[in-house]
Amino acid sequence: SCAAAVWLAKAGNKTLLVTTDPAPNLADIFGQTIGHQIVPIQGVENLHAIEINPDTASEEYRERIVAPLRELLDEKNLNVVREQLNSPCVEEVAAFDKFIEFMDDPGYDVVVFDTAPTGHTIRLLALPSGWSETLQKDASTCIGPGASLQSAKSKYEKAISYLQDRNRTSFVFVLKPENSSLLETKRSAEELSRLGIATSFLIINGLLPEEACTDAFFRKKKGEEELTIARIESEFASLEKVFYPLRDTEVSGIALLRAVGSFVFEGKKDDIRIEQPAATAEFHVNPELYRKDRCFDLLKPINGQRYIFFTGKGGVGKSTIASATSLYLAEHGFKTLIVTTDPASHLQDIFGQEINHEPSRIQGIDNLFAARIDQRQALEEYKARILAAVKDQNEETKKSVEEDLNSPCAEEMAAFEKFMSYFEGNGYDITVFDTAPTGHTLRLLELPTAWKGFIDLGTLTKQTSEATQNKYGDVIEKMRNGDKSAFVFVMYPEYTPIIEAWRAAEDLKKQVGIETAMVAVNYLLPQDAGNNAFFGRRRKQQEKYLSEIESRFHKPMFFAPLLDHEPKGLEALRLFGRDMYGVN
Repeated sequence: SCAAAVWLAKAGNKTLLVTTDPAPNLADIFGQTIGHQIVPIQGVENLHAIEINPDTASEEYRERIVAPLRELLDEKNLNVVREQLNSPCVEEVAAFDKFIEFMDDPGYDVVVFDTAPTGHTIRLLALPSGWSETLQKDASTCIGPGASLQSAKSKYEKAISYLQDRNRTSFVFVLKPENSSLLETKRSAEELSRLGIATSFLIINGLLPEEACTDAFFRKKKGEEELTIARIESEFASLEKVFYPLRDTEVSGIALLRAVGSFVFEGKKDDIRIEQPAATAEFHVNPELYRKDRCFDLLKPINGQRYIFFTGKGGVGKSTIASATSLYLAEHGFKTLIVTTDPASHLQDIFGQEINHEPSRIQGIDNLFAARIDQRQALEEYKARILAAVKDQNEETKKSVEEDLNSPCAEEMAAFEKFMSYFEGNGYDITVFDTAPTGHTLRLLELPTAWKGFIDLGTLTKQTSEATQNKYGDVIEKMRNGDKSAFVFVMYPEYTPIIEAWRAAEDLKKQVGIETAMVAVNYLLPQDAGNNAFFGRRRKQQEKYLSEIESRFHKPMFFAPLLDHEPKGLEALRLFGRDMYGVN
Protein backbone atom coordinates (compact mmCIF):
# COMPACT_ATOMS: atom_id res chain seq x y z
CA SER A 1 0.00 0.00 0.00
CA CYS A 2 2.90 2.39 0.73
CA ALA A 3 4.52 1.57 -2.62
CA ALA A 4 1.20 2.11 -4.42
CA ALA A 5 0.74 5.48 -2.72
CA VAL A 6 4.30 6.58 -3.62
CA TRP A 7 3.80 5.47 -7.24
CA LEU A 8 0.47 7.29 -7.55
CA ALA A 9 1.89 10.47 -6.05
CA LYS A 10 4.93 10.33 -8.34
CA ALA A 11 2.50 10.08 -11.30
CA GLY A 12 1.07 13.48 -10.31
CA ASN A 13 -1.95 12.41 -8.27
CA LYS A 14 -2.58 14.17 -4.97
CA THR A 15 -2.66 11.05 -2.79
CA LEU A 16 -3.71 10.27 0.77
CA LEU A 17 -2.57 7.03 2.43
CA VAL A 18 -4.81 5.88 5.32
CA THR A 19 -4.26 2.89 7.57
CA THR A 20 -7.21 1.35 9.40
CA ASP A 21 -5.01 -1.26 11.11
CA PRO A 22 -5.05 -0.96 14.95
CA ALA A 23 -1.35 -1.90 14.85
CA PRO A 24 -0.12 0.52 12.15
CA ASN A 25 3.41 0.61 10.75
CA LEU A 26 3.33 3.34 8.10
CA ALA A 27 5.64 5.45 10.27
CA ASP A 28 8.19 2.62 10.39
CA ILE A 29 8.14 2.12 6.61
CA PHE A 30 8.53 5.83 5.80
CA GLY A 31 10.88 6.53 8.72
CA GLN A 32 8.93 9.50 10.06
CA THR A 33 6.24 10.28 12.63
CA ILE A 34 2.71 10.05 11.21
CA GLY A 35 -0.05 9.50 13.81
CA HIS A 36 -3.75 10.46 13.82
CA GLN A 37 -3.38 13.77 11.94
CA ILE A 38 -2.74 14.00 8.20
CA VAL A 39 0.92 14.81 7.53
CA PRO A 40 2.96 15.23 4.33
CA ILE A 41 5.39 12.41 3.57
CA GLN A 42 8.90 13.78 3.46
CA GLY A 43 10.63 13.34 0.12
CA VAL A 44 7.45 12.51 -1.84
CA GLU A 45 5.60 15.39 -3.44
CA ASN A 46 1.79 14.99 -3.53
CA LEU A 47 1.71 12.32 -0.76
CA HIS A 48 0.08 12.63 2.67
CA ALA A 49 -0.67 9.94 5.27
CA ILE A 50 -2.58 9.27 8.48
CA GLU A 51 -2.69 6.37 10.96
CA ILE A 52 -6.23 6.25 12.40
CA ASN A 53 -6.01 5.95 16.18
CA PRO A 54 -9.11 4.03 17.38
CA ASP A 55 -9.24 5.77 20.78
CA THR A 56 -8.89 9.26 19.32
CA ALA A 57 -11.41 8.48 16.56
CA SER A 58 -13.88 7.29 19.21
CA GLU A 59 -13.53 10.52 21.20
CA GLU A 60 -14.03 12.59 18.04
CA TYR A 61 -17.12 10.56 17.18
CA ARG A 62 -18.60 10.98 20.68
CA GLU A 63 -18.04 14.73 20.51
CA ARG A 64 -19.75 14.94 17.09
CA ILE A 65 -22.83 13.21 18.56
CA VAL A 66 -22.93 15.17 21.83
CA ALA A 67 -22.07 18.67 20.53
CA PRO A 68 -25.41 19.45 18.80
CA LEU A 69 -27.35 18.12 21.80
CA ARG A 70 -25.82 20.49 24.36
CA GLU A 71 -28.31 23.24 23.58
CA LEU A 72 -31.26 20.82 23.61
CA LEU A 73 -30.67 18.64 26.68
CA ASP A 74 -29.91 19.25 30.32
CA GLU A 75 -26.82 17.73 31.96
CA LYS A 76 -28.71 14.70 33.25
CA ASN A 77 -29.91 13.70 29.77
CA LEU A 78 -26.53 14.52 28.24
CA ASN A 79 -24.98 12.07 30.68
CA VAL A 80 -27.43 9.40 29.50
CA VAL A 81 -26.22 9.96 25.92
CA ARG A 82 -22.58 9.87 27.04
CA GLU A 83 -23.29 6.58 28.81
CA GLN A 84 -24.76 5.12 25.62
CA LEU A 85 -21.61 6.21 23.78
CA ASN A 86 -19.42 4.17 26.13
CA SER A 87 -20.58 1.01 24.38
CA PRO A 88 -17.95 -1.43 23.09
CA CYS A 89 -18.83 -0.96 19.43
CA VAL A 90 -18.41 2.82 19.28
CA GLU A 91 -14.75 2.27 18.38
CA GLU A 92 -15.71 0.28 15.28
CA VAL A 93 -18.41 2.77 14.32
CA ALA A 94 -15.95 5.63 14.79
CA ALA A 95 -13.33 3.86 12.64
CA PHE A 96 -15.84 3.40 9.83
CA ASP A 97 -16.96 7.03 10.24
CA LYS A 98 -13.36 8.12 9.73
CA PHE A 99 -13.04 5.67 6.83
CA ILE A 100 -16.04 7.34 5.13
CA GLU A 101 -14.66 10.81 5.81
CA PHE A 102 -11.60 10.06 3.70
CA MET A 103 -13.54 8.22 0.99
CA ASP A 104 -15.49 11.36 0.24
CA ASP A 105 -12.65 13.89 0.54
CA PRO A 106 -12.54 16.14 -2.56
CA GLY A 107 -9.06 17.33 -1.58
CA TYR A 108 -7.38 14.21 -2.97
CA ASP A 109 -7.32 12.53 -6.36
CA VAL A 110 -6.66 9.09 -4.83
CA VAL A 111 -7.10 7.66 -1.33
CA VAL A 112 -5.16 4.44 -0.60
CA PHE A 113 -6.43 2.38 2.35
CA ASP A 114 -3.99 0.07 4.09
CA THR A 115 -6.53 -2.12 5.86
CA ALA A 116 -6.39 -4.40 8.88
CA PRO A 117 -6.00 -8.17 8.30
CA THR A 118 -8.77 -9.74 6.23
CA GLY A 119 -11.15 -11.06 8.91
CA HIS A 120 -11.41 -7.65 10.54
CA THR A 121 -11.61 -5.72 7.28
CA ILE A 122 -14.62 -7.82 6.27
CA ARG A 123 -16.19 -7.11 9.68
CA LEU A 124 -15.61 -3.36 9.21
CA LEU A 125 -17.15 -3.32 5.73
CA ALA A 126 -20.13 -5.45 6.76
CA LEU A 127 -21.03 -3.30 9.78
CA PRO A 128 -23.14 -0.61 8.06
CA SER A 129 -25.81 -3.13 7.02
CA GLY A 130 -26.45 -3.67 10.73
CA TRP A 131 -26.33 0.03 11.46
CA SER A 132 -28.89 0.83 8.79
CA GLU A 133 -31.42 -1.40 10.52
CA THR A 134 -30.58 0.16 13.88
CA LEU A 135 -30.82 3.71 12.55
CA GLN A 136 -34.30 3.09 11.17
CA LYS A 137 -35.55 3.04 14.76
CA ASP A 138 -36.09 6.34 16.54
CA ALA A 139 -34.72 4.97 19.79
CA SER A 140 -31.61 4.86 21.95
CA THR A 141 -28.87 2.71 20.48
CA CYS A 142 -25.43 1.55 21.52
CA ILE A 143 -23.93 4.11 19.12
CA GLY A 144 -25.99 7.05 20.37
CA PRO A 145 -29.57 8.36 20.21
CA GLY A 146 -31.34 7.09 17.09
CA ALA A 147 -32.73 10.50 16.19
CA SER A 148 -29.30 12.15 16.19
CA LEU A 149 -27.88 9.42 13.95
CA GLN A 150 -30.38 9.53 11.12
CA SER A 151 -28.12 11.84 9.12
CA ALA A 152 -25.40 9.17 9.29
CA LYS A 153 -27.55 6.58 7.51
CA SER A 154 -27.23 8.17 4.07
CA LYS A 155 -23.50 8.60 4.63
CA TYR A 156 -23.07 4.88 5.34
CA GLU A 157 -25.17 3.95 2.31
CA LYS A 158 -23.11 6.32 0.14
CA ALA A 159 -19.88 4.72 1.35
CA ILE A 160 -21.08 1.22 0.49
CA SER A 161 -22.18 2.44 -2.94
CA TYR A 162 -18.63 3.77 -3.49
CA LEU A 163 -17.14 0.41 -2.49
CA GLN A 164 -19.47 -1.38 -4.90
CA ASP A 165 -18.59 0.96 -7.80
CA ARG A 166 -15.70 -0.61 -9.75
CA ASN A 167 -15.14 2.66 -11.65
CA ARG A 168 -14.45 4.45 -8.37
CA THR A 169 -12.92 1.80 -6.11
CA SER A 170 -10.27 -0.90 -6.53
CA PHE A 171 -10.05 -3.68 -3.95
CA VAL A 172 -6.71 -5.48 -4.03
CA PHE A 173 -5.74 -8.59 -2.07
CA VAL A 174 -2.08 -9.11 -1.18
CA LEU A 175 -1.19 -12.72 -0.40
CA LYS A 176 1.79 -15.01 -0.02
CA PRO A 177 2.37 -17.96 -2.36
CA GLU A 178 1.20 -20.33 0.39
CA ASN A 179 -1.88 -22.51 0.58
CA SER A 180 -3.12 -20.95 3.86
CA SER A 181 -2.88 -17.45 2.37
CA LEU A 182 -4.72 -18.62 -0.77
CA LEU A 183 -7.56 -20.12 1.29
CA GLU A 184 -7.91 -17.00 3.44
CA THR A 185 -8.00 -14.78 0.35
CA LYS A 186 -10.57 -17.00 -1.35
CA ARG A 187 -12.89 -16.96 1.68
CA SER A 188 -12.51 -13.19 2.08
CA ALA A 189 -13.12 -12.46 -1.61
CA GLU A 190 -16.31 -14.53 -1.43
CA GLU A 191 -17.50 -12.61 1.63
CA LEU A 192 -16.79 -9.30 -0.10
CA SER A 193 -18.70 -10.52 -3.13
CA ARG A 194 -21.74 -11.16 -0.91
CA LEU A 195 -21.51 -7.48 0.08
CA GLY A 196 -21.52 -6.54 -3.61
CA ILE A 197 -17.79 -5.63 -3.57
CA ALA A 198 -15.65 -7.05 -6.37
CA THR A 199 -11.97 -7.92 -6.11
CA SER A 200 -9.93 -5.91 -8.64
CA PHE A 201 -6.66 -7.85 -8.82
CA LEU A 202 -4.19 -9.83 -6.71
CA ILE A 203 -0.61 -9.16 -5.68
CA ILE A 204 1.25 -12.34 -4.80
CA ASN A 205 4.17 -11.21 -2.67
CA GLY A 206 7.46 -12.85 -1.70
CA LEU A 207 8.12 -15.36 -4.51
CA LEU A 208 11.45 -17.14 -4.24
CA PRO A 209 13.78 -15.99 -7.07
CA GLU A 210 14.54 -18.97 -9.30
CA GLU A 211 18.22 -17.98 -9.36
CA ALA A 212 18.48 -18.20 -5.56
CA CYS A 213 17.14 -21.76 -5.29
CA THR A 214 20.52 -23.43 -5.74
CA ASP A 215 20.14 -26.44 -3.40
CA ALA A 216 17.69 -29.28 -2.72
CA PHE A 217 15.94 -27.51 0.19
CA PHE A 218 15.03 -24.36 -1.75
CA ARG A 219 14.34 -26.24 -4.98
CA LYS A 220 11.74 -28.28 -3.08
CA LYS A 221 10.34 -25.13 -1.51
CA LYS A 222 10.20 -23.49 -4.95
CA GLY A 223 8.32 -26.54 -6.26
CA GLU A 224 5.75 -26.25 -3.45
CA GLU A 225 5.41 -22.55 -4.26
CA GLU A 226 4.78 -23.26 -7.94
CA LEU A 227 2.00 -25.72 -7.04
CA THR A 228 0.35 -23.00 -4.94
CA ILE A 229 0.70 -20.47 -7.76
CA ALA A 230 -1.02 -22.93 -10.10
CA ARG A 231 -3.91 -23.17 -7.61
CA ILE A 232 -4.05 -19.35 -7.37
CA GLU A 233 -4.19 -19.16 -11.19
CA SER A 234 -7.02 -21.71 -11.18
CA GLU A 235 -9.06 -20.28 -8.27
CA PHE A 236 -8.79 -16.69 -9.55
CA ALA A 237 -8.68 -17.38 -13.27
CA SER A 238 -10.59 -14.20 -14.20
CA LEU A 239 -8.46 -11.81 -12.13
CA GLU A 240 -5.27 -10.06 -13.14
CA LYS A 241 -2.31 -11.04 -10.94
CA VAL A 242 1.01 -9.41 -10.18
CA PHE A 243 3.83 -11.60 -8.81
CA TYR A 244 6.44 -9.83 -6.70
CA PRO A 245 9.71 -11.57 -5.75
CA LEU A 246 11.23 -11.97 -2.32
CA ARG A 247 14.00 -9.40 -1.89
CA ASP A 248 17.27 -9.92 -0.09
CA THR A 249 16.44 -7.00 2.21
CA GLU A 250 13.40 -5.39 3.84
CA VAL A 251 11.35 -2.90 1.85
CA SER A 252 11.46 0.45 3.62
CA GLY A 253 12.45 3.95 2.62
CA ILE A 254 11.37 5.96 -0.42
CA ALA A 255 13.87 4.50 -2.93
CA LEU A 256 12.83 0.88 -2.38
CA LEU A 257 9.13 1.81 -2.30
CA ARG A 258 9.55 3.50 -5.69
CA ALA A 259 11.20 0.35 -7.04
CA VAL A 260 8.31 -1.80 -5.77
CA GLY A 261 5.74 0.54 -7.32
CA SER A 262 7.56 0.54 -10.68
CA PHE A 263 7.65 -3.26 -10.66
CA VAL A 264 4.00 -3.79 -9.67
CA PHE A 265 2.36 -1.08 -11.76
CA GLU A 266 4.75 -0.68 -14.71
CA GLY A 267 6.33 -4.13 -14.95
CA LYS A 268 9.89 -2.84 -14.51
CA LYS A 269 11.73 -5.96 -13.35
CA ASP A 270 14.37 -6.00 -10.64
CA ASP A 271 17.80 -7.29 -11.61
CA ILE A 272 18.44 -10.10 -9.09
CA ARG A 273 21.99 -11.44 -9.28
CA ILE A 274 23.12 -14.53 -7.36
CA GLU A 275 26.78 -14.33 -6.42
CA GLN A 276 29.21 -16.77 -4.83
CA PRO A 277 28.59 -18.02 -1.25
CA ALA A 278 28.91 -15.24 1.30
CA ALA A 279 30.24 -15.71 4.84
CA THR A 280 27.82 -14.82 7.64
CA ALA A 281 28.23 -13.98 11.30
CA GLU A 282 26.36 -16.23 13.73
CA PHE A 283 23.91 -15.03 16.35
CA HIS A 284 24.86 -16.12 19.87
CA VAL A 285 21.79 -16.02 22.10
CA ASN A 286 22.00 -15.74 25.88
CA PRO A 287 21.88 -19.44 26.92
CA GLU A 288 19.52 -18.63 29.80
CA LEU A 289 16.99 -17.20 27.35
CA TYR A 290 17.28 -20.06 24.88
CA ARG A 291 16.61 -23.31 26.73
CA LYS A 292 14.04 -25.65 25.20
CA ASP A 293 13.33 -27.23 28.60
CA ARG A 294 12.66 -23.81 30.11
CA CYS A 295 10.22 -22.91 27.32
CA PHE A 296 8.40 -26.22 27.78
CA ASP A 297 8.23 -25.64 31.56
CA LEU A 298 6.52 -22.28 30.93
CA LEU A 299 3.80 -24.07 28.95
CA LYS A 300 3.00 -26.79 31.50
CA PRO A 301 0.28 -26.35 34.15
CA ILE A 302 1.61 -25.37 37.58
CA ASN A 303 -1.50 -25.41 39.75
CA GLY A 304 -4.65 -26.52 37.95
CA GLN A 305 -5.37 -25.29 34.42
CA ARG A 306 -2.98 -23.43 32.10
CA TYR A 307 -3.93 -20.84 29.48
CA ILE A 308 -1.51 -20.10 26.63
CA PHE A 309 -1.98 -17.24 24.16
CA PHE A 310 -0.20 -17.05 20.81
CA THR A 311 -0.41 -13.61 19.23
CA GLY A 312 1.48 -11.40 16.78
CA LYS A 313 1.23 -9.65 13.43
CA GLY A 314 -0.87 -11.26 10.70
CA GLY A 315 1.12 -13.72 8.59
CA VAL A 316 3.79 -14.63 11.17
CA GLY A 317 2.59 -18.23 11.54
CA LYS A 318 0.66 -18.01 14.84
CA SER A 319 -1.87 -20.68 13.92
CA THR A 320 0.76 -23.20 12.83
CA ILE A 321 2.90 -22.66 15.93
CA ALA A 322 -0.16 -22.78 18.21
CA SER A 323 -1.32 -26.02 16.54
CA ALA A 324 2.09 -27.70 16.78
CA THR A 325 2.40 -26.61 20.42
CA SER A 326 -1.05 -28.00 21.23
CA LEU A 327 -0.16 -31.37 19.70
CA TYR A 328 3.19 -31.42 21.53
CA LEU A 329 1.47 -30.77 24.89
CA ALA A 330 -1.25 -33.34 24.22
CA GLU A 331 1.36 -35.98 23.41
CA HIS A 332 3.08 -35.19 26.69
CA GLY A 333 0.00 -36.29 28.59
CA PHE A 334 -1.94 -33.04 28.97
CA LYS A 335 -5.57 -32.87 27.91
CA THR A 336 -5.34 -29.88 25.59
CA LEU A 337 -7.87 -27.62 23.86
CA ILE A 338 -6.90 -25.18 21.10
CA VAL A 339 -9.38 -22.34 20.49
CA THR A 340 -9.11 -19.78 17.70
CA THR A 341 -10.46 -16.25 18.13
CA ASP A 342 -9.25 -15.19 14.67
CA PRO A 343 -12.08 -14.56 12.14
CA ALA A 344 -9.68 -15.57 9.36
CA SER A 345 -8.39 -18.69 11.10
CA HIS A 346 -7.28 -21.74 9.12
CA LEU A 347 -7.04 -24.34 11.89
CA GLN A 348 -9.18 -26.73 9.90
CA ASP A 349 -6.70 -26.56 7.01
CA ILE A 350 -3.78 -27.24 9.36
CA PHE A 351 -5.41 -30.23 11.09
CA GLY A 352 -7.21 -31.45 7.98
CA GLN A 353 -10.62 -31.72 9.63
CA GLU A 354 -13.60 -29.50 10.36
CA ILE A 355 -13.27 -27.26 13.43
CA ASN A 356 -16.61 -26.19 14.93
CA HIS A 357 -17.97 -23.67 17.43
CA GLU A 358 -17.97 -26.31 20.18
CA PRO A 359 -14.84 -28.36 20.98
CA SER A 360 -14.36 -31.64 19.14
CA ARG A 361 -11.55 -34.19 19.30
CA ILE A 362 -8.77 -34.04 16.73
CA GLN A 363 -8.86 -37.38 14.94
CA GLY A 364 -5.86 -39.57 15.61
CA ILE A 365 -4.99 -38.30 19.08
CA ASP A 366 -7.04 -38.78 22.25
CA ASN A 367 -5.81 -35.77 24.24
CA LEU A 368 -6.29 -32.95 21.72
CA PHE A 369 -9.47 -30.97 21.05
CA ALA A 370 -10.15 -27.86 18.95
CA ALA A 371 -12.82 -25.16 18.57
CA ARG A 372 -13.32 -21.85 16.79
CA ILE A 373 -15.46 -19.00 18.10
CA ASP A 374 -18.20 -18.48 15.51
CA GLN A 375 -19.43 -14.93 16.17
CA ARG A 376 -22.88 -15.50 14.70
CA GLN A 377 -23.46 -18.66 16.72
CA ALA A 378 -22.06 -16.98 19.84
CA LEU A 379 -24.59 -14.18 19.31
CA GLU A 380 -27.52 -16.62 19.18
CA GLU A 381 -26.36 -18.25 22.42
CA TYR A 382 -25.90 -14.83 24.02
CA LYS A 383 -29.34 -13.64 22.98
CA ALA A 384 -30.98 -16.79 24.36
CA ARG A 385 -29.17 -16.39 27.71
CA ILE A 386 -30.01 -12.68 28.10
CA LEU A 387 -33.65 -13.11 27.08
CA ALA A 388 -34.02 -15.98 29.54
CA ALA A 389 -32.67 -13.70 32.28
CA VAL A 390 -35.44 -11.12 31.66
CA LYS A 391 -38.32 -13.48 30.84
CA ASP A 392 -40.15 -12.42 34.03
CA GLN A 393 -39.71 -8.68 33.41
CA ASN A 394 -42.47 -6.45 32.00
CA GLU A 395 -43.07 -6.17 28.26
CA GLU A 396 -41.43 -2.75 27.97
CA THR A 397 -38.23 -4.06 29.55
CA LYS A 398 -38.17 -7.14 27.34
CA LYS A 399 -38.71 -5.06 24.21
CA SER A 400 -35.89 -2.72 25.19
CA VAL A 401 -33.56 -5.68 25.78
CA GLU A 402 -34.45 -7.18 22.37
CA GLU A 403 -33.59 -3.87 20.70
CA ASP A 404 -30.23 -3.80 22.48
CA LEU A 405 -29.52 -7.39 21.46
CA ASN A 406 -30.01 -6.40 17.81
CA SER A 407 -27.52 -3.53 18.10
CA PRO A 408 -24.32 -3.58 16.02
CA CYS A 409 -22.06 -4.41 18.96
CA ALA A 410 -23.99 -7.30 20.50
CA GLU A 411 -22.09 -9.77 18.29
CA GLU A 412 -18.76 -8.56 19.65
CA MET A 413 -19.99 -8.77 23.23
CA ALA A 414 -21.26 -12.29 22.55
CA ALA A 415 -17.90 -13.39 21.16
CA PHE A 416 -16.16 -12.03 24.23
CA GLU A 417 -18.59 -13.87 26.51
CA LYS A 418 -17.78 -17.09 24.62
CA PHE A 419 -14.08 -16.36 25.00
CA MET A 420 -14.54 -15.90 28.78
CA SER A 421 -16.38 -19.22 29.02
CA TYR A 422 -13.15 -21.07 28.26
CA PHE A 423 -11.73 -19.89 31.58
CA GLU A 424 -14.33 -21.80 33.54
CA GLY A 425 -13.69 -25.37 34.72
CA ASN A 426 -13.98 -27.34 31.48
CA GLY A 427 -11.94 -30.48 32.09
CA TYR A 428 -8.84 -29.45 30.11
CA ASP A 429 -5.35 -29.22 31.56
CA ILE A 430 -4.28 -26.64 28.99
CA THR A 431 -6.23 -24.24 26.77
CA VAL A 432 -4.27 -22.74 23.87
CA PHE A 433 -5.67 -19.58 22.26
CA ASP A 434 -4.78 -18.91 18.62
CA THR A 435 -5.62 -15.21 18.64
CA ALA A 436 -6.39 -12.59 16.02
CA PRO A 437 -3.52 -10.29 14.92
CA THR A 438 -2.04 -8.06 17.63
CA GLY A 439 -4.11 -4.89 17.29
CA HIS A 440 -7.35 -6.86 17.51
CA THR A 441 -6.14 -9.06 20.36
CA LEU A 442 -5.43 -5.94 22.39
CA ARG A 443 -8.90 -4.64 21.57
CA LEU A 444 -10.42 -7.96 22.68
CA LEU A 445 -8.70 -7.76 26.07
CA GLU A 446 -9.29 -4.05 26.64
CA LEU A 447 -12.94 -4.00 25.50
CA PRO A 448 -14.63 -4.87 28.79
CA THR A 449 -13.11 -1.89 30.60
CA ALA A 450 -15.54 0.23 28.55
CA TRP A 451 -18.51 -1.97 29.45
CA LYS A 452 -18.87 -0.92 33.08
CA GLY A 453 -21.86 1.28 32.35
CA PHE A 454 -23.11 -0.73 29.42
CA ILE A 455 -22.72 -4.43 30.18
CA ASP A 456 -26.28 -4.70 31.51
CA LEU A 457 -27.60 -3.35 28.16
CA GLY A 458 -29.26 -0.53 30.06
CA THR A 459 -32.21 -2.60 31.27
CA LEU A 460 -30.99 -5.97 32.50
CA THR A 461 -31.10 -6.85 36.16
CA LYS A 462 -28.29 -5.62 38.37
CA GLN A 463 -27.54 -9.21 39.30
CA THR A 464 -26.85 -10.21 35.66
CA SER A 465 -24.62 -7.17 35.15
CA GLU A 466 -22.58 -7.82 38.27
CA ALA A 467 -22.19 -11.51 37.44
CA THR A 468 -20.72 -10.64 34.02
CA GLN A 469 -18.34 -8.05 35.44
CA ASN A 470 -17.22 -10.46 38.16
CA LYS A 471 -16.55 -13.10 35.49
CA TYR A 472 -14.46 -10.61 33.50
CA GLY A 473 -12.50 -9.71 36.63
CA ASP A 474 -11.73 -13.38 37.26
CA VAL A 475 -10.59 -13.89 33.66
CA ILE A 476 -8.25 -10.88 33.71
CA GLU A 477 -6.76 -12.01 37.01
CA LYS A 478 -6.03 -15.43 35.51
CA MET A 479 -4.37 -13.74 32.51
CA ARG A 480 -2.21 -11.61 34.80
CA ASN A 481 -1.18 -14.60 36.90
CA GLY A 482 2.01 -16.11 35.45
CA ASP A 483 1.22 -19.41 37.14
CA LYS A 484 -2.04 -19.61 35.19
CA SER A 485 -1.37 -17.93 31.83
CA ALA A 486 1.46 -17.49 29.34
CA PHE A 487 1.45 -14.91 26.53
CA VAL A 488 3.69 -15.85 23.61
CA PHE A 489 4.45 -13.30 20.89
CA VAL A 490 5.16 -14.85 17.50
CA MET A 491 7.28 -12.97 14.98
CA TYR A 492 9.80 -13.48 12.24
CA PRO A 493 13.15 -11.67 12.39
CA GLU A 494 12.29 -8.49 10.48
CA TYR A 495 11.67 -5.01 11.81
CA THR A 496 7.90 -4.67 11.29
CA PRO A 497 6.70 -7.84 13.08
CA ILE A 498 9.25 -7.29 15.88
CA ILE A 499 8.30 -3.68 16.57
CA GLU A 500 4.56 -4.42 16.31
CA ALA A 501 4.90 -7.28 18.81
CA TRP A 502 7.04 -5.20 21.16
CA ARG A 503 4.56 -2.30 21.16
CA ALA A 504 1.70 -4.72 21.78
CA ALA A 505 3.62 -6.38 24.64
CA GLU A 506 4.23 -2.98 26.21
CA ASP A 507 0.53 -2.07 25.80
CA LEU A 508 -0.54 -5.37 27.38
CA LYS A 509 1.69 -4.70 30.36
CA LYS A 510 0.66 -1.05 30.75
CA GLN A 511 -3.06 -1.26 30.01
CA VAL A 512 -4.04 -4.76 31.14
CA GLY A 513 -1.19 -5.69 33.51
CA ILE A 514 -0.17 -8.78 31.51
CA GLU A 515 3.50 -9.73 31.16
CA THR A 516 4.89 -11.50 28.09
CA ALA A 517 6.11 -15.00 28.98
CA MET A 518 7.99 -16.05 25.82
CA VAL A 519 8.87 -15.12 22.27
CA ALA A 520 8.56 -17.49 19.30
CA VAL A 521 10.80 -16.64 16.34
CA ASN A 522 9.53 -18.21 13.13
CA TYR A 523 10.87 -18.74 9.59
CA LEU A 524 14.55 -18.97 10.58
CA LEU A 525 16.71 -19.81 7.56
CA PRO A 526 18.42 -23.21 7.90
CA GLN A 527 22.20 -23.02 8.21
CA ASP A 528 22.73 -25.90 5.79
CA ALA A 529 20.70 -24.45 2.92
CA GLY A 530 20.67 -21.25 0.88
CA ASN A 531 24.46 -21.11 0.56
CA ASN A 532 24.62 -18.12 -1.77
CA ALA A 533 24.85 -14.35 -1.57
CA PHE A 534 21.06 -13.79 -1.74
CA PHE A 535 20.26 -15.91 1.31
CA GLY A 536 23.54 -14.90 2.92
CA ARG A 537 22.29 -11.32 3.04
CA ARG A 538 18.90 -12.43 4.38
CA ARG A 539 20.62 -14.60 7.02
CA LYS A 540 22.75 -11.65 8.17
CA GLN A 541 19.59 -9.58 8.42
CA GLN A 542 17.92 -12.29 10.51
CA GLU A 543 20.91 -12.52 12.85
CA LYS A 544 20.83 -8.76 13.37
CA TYR A 545 17.15 -8.92 14.29
CA LEU A 546 17.58 -11.89 16.62
CA SER A 547 19.83 -9.64 18.68
CA GLU A 548 17.15 -6.93 18.49
CA ILE A 549 14.50 -9.38 19.78
CA GLU A 550 16.71 -10.43 22.68
CA SER A 551 17.51 -6.86 23.72
CA ARG A 552 13.90 -5.60 23.43
CA PHE A 553 12.05 -8.49 25.07
CA HIS A 554 14.65 -10.19 27.27
CA LYS A 555 12.31 -13.18 27.53
CA PRO A 556 12.84 -16.90 26.90
CA MET A 557 12.88 -17.62 23.16
CA PHE A 558 12.17 -20.66 21.08
CA PHE A 559 12.89 -20.91 17.39
CA ALA A 560 10.84 -22.34 14.52
CA PRO A 561 12.71 -23.12 11.31
CA LEU A 562 11.70 -22.20 7.79
CA LEU A 563 10.41 -25.46 6.28
CA ASP A 564 10.47 -26.64 2.69
CA HIS A 565 6.72 -27.40 2.98
CA GLU A 566 3.70 -26.09 4.87
CA PRO A 567 3.23 -28.19 8.04
CA LYS A 568 -0.25 -29.73 7.83
CA GLY A 569 -1.54 -32.91 9.42
CA LEU A 570 -0.46 -34.56 12.66
CA GLU A 571 2.86 -36.00 11.49
CA ALA A 572 4.12 -32.70 10.05
CA LEU A 573 2.97 -30.79 13.16
CA ARG A 574 4.61 -33.42 15.40
CA LEU A 575 8.00 -32.93 13.68
CA PHE A 576 7.59 -29.15 13.75
CA GLY A 577 6.86 -29.24 17.51
CA ARG A 578 9.99 -31.33 18.14
CA ASP A 579 12.04 -28.79 16.19
CA MET A 580 10.76 -26.05 18.51
CA TYR A 581 10.71 -27.79 21.90
CA GLY A 582 12.97 -30.84 21.59
CA VAL A 583 12.28 -34.57 21.31
CA ASN A 584 11.76 -35.35 25.03
